[in-house]
Amino acid sequence: MNDPRHLFPDLPEDTCIIDTHCHLDMNDYAGDLDAVIERARQKKVEKIITIGISLESSKKAVALARRYPGVKAAVGIHPHDLPTSVESTYADIVKLVEENRNHIVGYGEIGLDYAKKYCPAEQQQLHFRIQLELAKTLNLPVIIHDRDAHEDVLGILERCGPFPAGGVMHCFSGDYSIARRSIELGFFLSIPGIITFKNAGTLREVARKIPLTSMLLETDGPYLAPQPWRGKRNEPAYILATAACIADLRNIPLEHLARATTANALVLFNPGLH
Repeated sequence: MNDPRHLFPDLPEDTCIIDTHCHLDMNDYAGDLDAVIERARQKKVEKIITIGISLESSKKAVALARRYPGVKAAVGIHPHDLPTSVESTYADIVKLVEENRNHIVGYGEIGLDYAKKYCPAEQQQLHFRIQLELAKTLNLPVIIHDRDAHEDVLGILERCGPFPAGGVMHCFSGDYSIARRSIELGFFLSIPGIITFKNAGTLREVARKIPLTSMLLETDGPYLAPQPWRGKRNEPAYILATAACIADLRNIPLEHLARATTANALVLFNPGLH
C-alpha cells in the first residue's frame, strides 16, 4: 500500500482528527493492526472508534479499546446479524457495557438494511426499536445504519426519540432533504470516503450544504476506501483524503474542517473520548 503521509499535508501540531467509525476487529487488519494504528497516529488521527456489529464483534471491539489507548469501542447488533441473535444477547451487551464503561462510547451500529435483507424488515424494525431503547437506558449515543431504508429509519427515530445522549447517521447516504430531517432530529451526519468518488454528487451536495456543526468523519474501514485507494482495504489514516475532499468542496482550510469535526465528535461521544 502507498504510504498516505506522502499524499496529504500534515495537520498543524495543535490539530487532530477522529475516525468515528471503523471495524478494527475484522480479519482484514489481523496481520498488521499495530502498523495501521501507528500510521493513523502519525497522521494525527488521535482517536478511532471501533464498532461492534454482533455480540462477538462487540467483545472484540472492547478488547481492542482496552489494548490501544487511542481506540474506543461501540457495541450493538447490526441488522445483518439479527438472524443469529437470541434474547440473551441483549443481556450480554448490557453486561459488557457495565463492565467496560471507560472503553465504550456508543451503541451501534444498529438500524435497517433493505439492500441485502438478510433479515425480514419487520424483524429488523422490532430489534431496531429494542436497541434504541436499550441505548437510552445505557445513556449511550446511537450509531445508525441506514441502507435503502430512509423513511422507515427516520420514522422509527421520530417515534422512539428524543435521544438524550444524541446520535449519528453513520455513512450518510441520503439526499439533502433526508440530511435536514436527520439534523432536525438532533443527529450528526458522518461522511465516508465515498465523497471522493466521481459519482458522489448527492453526497457532495450534502457535505457542502449542511452546517459544519452537524458533521462527523469516518472511514468505515476496512470498507469504502477513498480515492486513490478505492477498491483496496481502507484504514483510519486514509480519513485525511475524505477530510481534504470536503474541505475543498466547502472552500475552507483542511485544519478548519479537522478541528470542527473533532469538536463535534468530542461533543457526541463525550466524556469517553477525552
